Amino acid sequence: MAVPKKKTSKAKTRSRRASAWKLGPPSRSLCPRCGNAKTPHVVCGTCGWYHGRQAVEVD
Repeated sequence: MAVPKKKTSKAKTRSRRASAWKLGPPSRSLCPRCGNAKTPHVVCGTCGWYHGRQAVEVD
């Protein structure tokens, strides 16, 4: 049976485990009212609309 010759350092172990924690870019959707890109389930920063109504007053 294979046995490691040297102890694996904490840095090596943690860097190997950290590869699963990488974040991807945030998803984007188009605002149905103004057509600009926005984050899903968030009020549009350009026109202030969300879910078919005006949620925020934007100047």
